[in-house]
This record gives sequence, structure tokens and C-alpha cells, in this order.
Amino acid sequence: MSSKFDLVVIGTGSAASTVAHECRSAGWEVAIVDSRPFGGTCALRGCDPKKVLVGAAEVVDWVRRMNGRGVRADDARIDWAELMRFKRSFTEQVPKSQEQSFAKAGIAAFHGRAHFVGSTAVEVGADVLEGRHVVIATGAMPRTLGIRGEQHVTMSDKFLELEELPRRIVFIGGGYISFEFAHIAARAGAEVTILHRGQRPLEGFDPDLVNQLVDRTKRLGVKVEVRAEVEAVEKPGGKLSVHASTGNERKVFDAELVVHGAGRVPEIDDLNLAAAGVQAEERGIRVNEYLQSISNPAVYAAGDAAASGGLPLTPVAAYEGRIVASNLLKGNHRKVDHVAVPTIVFTIPPLAAVGLSERAAGEQSLQLRIKREDTSGWYSARRVAEDCSGFKVLIEEGNDRILGAHVIGPHADELINVFALAMQTDTPASKLKHAIFGYPTLGSDVKYML
Repeated sequence: MSSKFDLVVIGTGSAASTVAHECRSAGWEVAIVDSRPFGGTCALRGCDPKKVLVGAAEVVDWVRRMNGRGVRADDARIDWAELMRFKRSFTEQVPKSQEQSFAKAGIAAFHGRAHFVGSTAVEVGADVLEGRHVVIATGAMPRTLGIRGEQHVTMSDKFLELEELPRRIVFIGGGYISFEFAHIAARAGAEVTILHRGQRPLEGFDPDLVNQLVDRTKRLGVKVEVRAEVEAVEKPGGKLSVHASTGNERKVFDAELVVHGAGRVPEIDDLNLAAAGVQAEERGIRVNEYLQSISNPAVYAAGDAAASGGLPLTPVAAYEGRIVASNLLKGNHRKVDHVAVPTIVFTIPPLAAVGLSERAAGEQSLQLRIKREDTSGWYSARRVAEDCSGFKVLIEEGNDRILGAHVIGPHADELINVFALAMQTDTPASKLKHAIFGYPTLGSDVKYML
């Protein structure tokens, strides 16, 4: 059956839902499609449920850190099954709520995998949805590892559904997914190993602060192996073994669970883009500054599916969704302007960054004033017994502009927003330094970081 719409949106995450609702509010006939439960990665399989688990690990870690400092930590532990039940209280209602939201708005919702059968025609099962425009906002998926025994590797979204936590877990890749889950699992009692093929993990973050986090991770009991190229995963006798080369040496790591944490790619391979004449590359759909396909002007892309240069983050996806909606409704007039957006590794403690890294600033030959300090001896860290704390702030000489901020330690995930706001509003370092914050808070430490 064929149906006509003003807009067909593929995906139901932050970018997709934003476009669909804004265009429908303007009176457009809109269809939305997803092969998975409605709601997208963040709400169902990513940041939201993950943060619930992180919250439990934070509580346990804080109690244990304070043991002997006025707190008794004798029975501080994670009950994994109970924590999973609590986590599901946040995720179980999302698909139904999303579907009801679409229905209330008058958006036609379709379940199934979409693929193009024409320049703006999308087939979903027995239905063909013909749109004046199509928006691709399908998000991302784990990249193919290309190793023997890859079928034995568990995807990160399945980790968030484990009814029981295995005793031994190996994470392939040293990115934020592996580190976040490793910190949760280790505090829940698992023996954890991270295998990273590069020279240092978390390559997108400041190396000095990453070194602090790696040290803290190792002291937690997690094994962090760098320059470890995973070659195969075998399952002899029902047990898993991970085979990796580390230089001239080959090692085998035994585990009950092996988790994919080696990066994600746009989930666009099976959309049959060729039928729509839509060009794509490794980073996603090739788009112009208006997030419009460079090869099919009736198609737009947003979020992780678009090669827009934006960070693969939920707030960025929603932001790009608003740009696409505005350009669809009023003609191309809003360009992508990726302002300083914070990015965070939700380990314990968290590692956060916004703006330029020291290396990137150096490559631009910018004249910098760099403030860097290990703050584990500061009051804000000592009062919660956290020995992993520090910062690095980059300030441009001459105009006093904050170019980048990098923070690790208690509530770094919140503190980074102060720097992000200053950068987004062009607030000079000197003005932020003299701002009056509540005391004693993490915000009141900002003046000493500038």
C-alpha cells in the first residue's frame, strides 16, 4: 500500500522526534519509521539507562571511599538484579509513551526496517511511504570488528539488559563505553579487563587527565591493556577466551562475557541509499551546512547518521533536528554552528571536556595561557575522599577567551557546564573568574582554575 506525506522521518531518537513534531506542528503530514522500539538509543539503550547504573555505582563508591572517615561501609554493595529492575522503571514505558505522543500529534507511526525504493519513497514492510522530503536520523550502531568469533561478542545495549552480572568481563576497545561500563561492573564485584589497540585509551580527551583516570581505574582493580589488538574470540567448552596480540607477545584473556566497546558507526548501510541517489561516507550521510544531502536536495540527515562534524551526542542530535525542521519549513536559512558542546565520560569520577584540546589549539598556532593542576588535595576533593581530581583550562592570550576546559573529579560532569556556558556566551576568563558562586561548591573552585 502506498501513502503520501509531506515528510517521512526514519528513526525515533532525539533528532528524528524533534523534526517530526516540529513539522507536524506546522501542519505537515508526517510519517515516522523505526524497526526498534520507539524512543531511540539514548532513552532506551544508552545514556539514560546507563546513568541509572552509574548512579548506583557512585553511591557505593562514595560510601566505600568514606569508610574510616565517619562512615561504616560494611554492607555497601550493588544488588544487580534489583538495580536492573529499577533501571527498567525508566525504560519500559518509553516506547509506549513515544507511540502515544506520535498518535496524539497526528504523526503516522510505522514499525519496521525502512529502505529507499525511490528518491523520496521509503518501503516499510508492505507499505510504501512517499514523501516530499525524507529525513534520515537512524543513529549509530557498533562498528564491525572483523575478527574471528565476532558472534560471541555482546553489544553494549545488551550489557544494559543483563539479569546477572558475570564474574569475568572483557571489554574490547578503550572508549567511553568500555570505561563507563567497566567502572560500574567493577564496583558490582566483577573482574574486568579493557583491551585497547591504541597507545592510550579515550583518545578524544586530554591525555594528562586520561592518565589520572587510567590510574584510578587500575586502582579499582580493572586491568587496562594498551596496544592490545584483539584477533579472535573463542568459546571452548562454553567459556569465552579473547586472543590478543600485544607487541611481540600474544595473550589470552578468559571471560564469561566479552563486550563490544570499540566504537560506533552510522546505522545507514541497509537503507538502500543508492535508490535515492543519497551519497554517504564513513561518517554518515554527506550533507551541506544546512544538513541537506549534497546529492538529493529532498533528503536531509541529522544526528549520528549525518556527516555534519558534530559530536555524536544526544543534545547535538536534538539541535540538528531543530535546524533540519526549520530549514524544511522555511527554506534553507539555518546553518550548523557547532558551538562548544560538553562531552563526558561517566566514570567515577567523571571526566569531562569542552572546546579545544591542547593539541588542537597548538595545531592552530594559538597563543595560550594554560592552567593545569592536580586538585586531589583541594578541599572539594578531600571532603569526599576522592584522590582522582584535576583540570586543564586553555585561555587565549590577548582576548582572554576560554578555548577549552578539561576536568576530572567529583561532579566534573556538572562543573563542565559552567565552562561551556562561558564559552557559548563569549564570557571572558577574567569575568568568569570574578563571578560569585555558592560556597562551598564545585562552582566556587572555578576562579582558581582561571
